Amino acid sequence: MTQSSLLNPQILETAKRRERSYAWRQTRVAWLFIAPAVLLVSLFSLLPVVFNVGLSFTKWQRFAGIDEFAGFGNYRRLFALPYFSEAMLNTAIWVVGAMVFPLIFGLALSLLLRNMAFQETIKSLFFLPRIFAPTAIGAIWYYVYSPHGVLNSMVSGVTGSEFDFGWLYSGSTVTGAVIVTFVWQNLGITMVLLLLGLSAIPKDPIEAARVEGASSFQVFRHVVWPLLLPTVLVVTILNVAAGFTTFDLLWVMASDFPGKRTLSLAVYMYYESFGKGAWAYGASVAVVLGFMVIVVSAFLAVLQTRVTKRIQ
Repeated sequence: MTQSSLLNPQILETAKRRERSYAWRQTRVAWLFIAPAVLLVSLFSLLPVVFNVGLSFTKWQRFAGIDEFAGFGNYRRLFALPYFSEAMLNTAIWVVGAMVFPLIFGLALSLLLRNMAFQETIKSLFFLPRIFAPTAIGAIWYYVYSPHGVLNSMVSGVTGSEFDFGWLYSGSTVTGAVIVTFVWQNLGITMVLLLLGLSAIPKDPIEAARVEGASSFQVFRHVVWPLLLPTVLVVTILNVAAGFTTFDLLWVMASDFPGKRTLSLAVYMYYESFGKGAWAYGASVAVVLGFMVIVVSAFLAVLQTRVTKRIQ
């Protein structure tokens, strides 16, 4: 075929039609493969979300049915009650704790284990709590914090006097106690993800910085940390989402706490929906909680994208 024939408009148009037809066939095949997943996600994730949002604008009580449209009444009641404000504050504390402490201790452990002997064994020990169900973890740590539990027994042994403080019955300590449990459970996965991020960092910039006389802290601050930042943001997104939505640990460990409904928005939602039967009001709490998770996660995702582009 000569060059002049290739430039023929009719031949070019035929080639374009064939290309479009091939692309359309590829698209149909792709949709055929992902259709089951889209159907399942729509039925079990998207449809319940849409139903919950609609439910939050009604006055549905337990066994009463959706008998009346409430407009924004549930949301006005939501922000007017002090219990919701307390739950919001404790949720913020939860999110900060879930974001900061696993990251700090996980980063320290990953830097410590990076060149240590028996690394795999130590990683397995720290990762072990992750394989247990959160309810089992909560039940174990409930007895650690109970008035006659392990922690108080240790304090009594050190001080030589009887100590029976109720860590899970005091508003000043219950949130911190459960955060410690959360950190213990999630430290392993955070450490593993950060170790993967550290292993992906090229050695040439680190060696060049050491040749120039940089100290270990300077190497970490100016070379390792900027290259590790995308992984840190991924870990942060996962921990923040877990902090917003944690329910099982709080419910199992602090089920006897007098003001348990204020422990977090997730607990408050469950208490109002299934404890008091105010399903529509609980749905409005779920909508607010979901909106907060989406906003914070989207902000962190945008931040991660910008950091990644800057590094590249």
